[in-house]
Amino acid sequence: MRTPLQAQNDVSIKIKKQAKNYSIGFFYENGYVFQTNAFLRGINAEKEAIKNYQAFSGQIIFQTTGKKLWQQLYNFPSWGLGIHVSTFDNPEEMGVPIAAYAFINGSFHRWGKFSLNYEIDFGLTANWKRFNPISNRYNIAIGAGETVYIHAGINFAYRLSRQFEASFGAGLSHFSNGALKLPNFGLNTFSPRVELSYNVHGLPKFNRQKIPKFKKFNSLEITMFSGLKNVLYDSLQVSIQQRYKGVYFPIYGFRATMSRQISYKSKLGMGFSISYDGSVNARVAVEKGKIDVEASPFAEKLRLSIYPSYELIMGRYALILQPGVYLYRKQFSSQVPVSYQRIGLNYHFSNNFVAGISLRAYNFHVSDFIEWSLGYQLK
Repeated sequence: MRTPLQAQNDVSIKIKKQAKNYSIGFFYENGYVFQTNAFLRGINAEKEAIKNYQAFSGQIIFQTTGKKLWQQLYNFPSWGLGIHVSTFDNPEEMGVPIAAYAFINGSFHRWGKFSLNYEIDFGLTANWKRFNPISNRYNIAIGAGETVYIHAGINFAYRLSRQFEASFGAGLSHFSNGALKLPNFGLNTFSPRVELSYNVHGLPKFNRQKIPKFKKFNSLEITMFSGLKNVLYDSLQVSIQQRYKGVYFPIYGFRATMSRQISYKSKLGMGFSISYDGSVNARVAVEKGKIDVEASPFAEKLRLSIYPSYELIMGRYALILQPGVYLYRKQFSSQVPVSYQRIGLNYHFSNNFVAGISLRAYNFHVSDFIEWSLGYQLK
């Protein structure tokens, strides 16, 4: 007769074996580039609109099996790493960008061999032919050789056998450097996608457990953040290289968010933010052929805003959505709109400490700056 300890060890070994369950996947997509700036609409060396986009990708995919409760709550998603190679109509001015990314593929619903899924990819892209005021002056879409790559899509999958699965779907992709280097109008695409994956260990088995009733609780999160913004001054009498190098300004501040977690997945709240933006009403001059920043009052660069907050929680990770409104800021010409949008990803590396990265944008598509943050949470 087996003891409870031996039975427990058998379960542990079984879960460890299933944790090694992984697949190899490949996908191809071919779609459309949204005409969001003059370069894409045909103001380029080829004098033709850039409309078409295709990409190839290889992935290593790890299937969750219910070892942790959040995996069951999200219907046993898979996650993994991939390499993504893109081509556009005008490689001479855009290059052939290559992205390394992480992704999660979750299921809305399963029907036997069929499943309806969503996928979110996030990574970094290199090998762009960046904007250059002399050799590549039309490419206002990509100001740096490296960008962020974001993809969100849905797919319909069918398990062909114990080891092969095919899927078909469509999604939106975005390439941008978060205004770390201007010009940065970015690229947005829509494309259908076909994928085939091979599961090395065969059909996975899911471990289901009884879900305890969730106890709602309140929390206060205090966060410090910083960023960097690039500003160009076209009217200054400096060399064209200096003009398009621009000036980098620091951004830093803190925010406080009071939230109530209402379920295992969702947290709602309200917060306020005080920030310092060095680019606000900045005064510059030309000194020995270079752009020099003159001192200006500290108070002019302060901004106060409030925002509602939503967090989608998945284990130690949380997707953050915080649309905000500025209550106080110095008025000056060419400033960003009074409202902004913030989307980001947090990682809770302990019960209290959280680190994150997020993008602050306005008009729902124009990058303002990237935030790096470190926070402390009181429950």
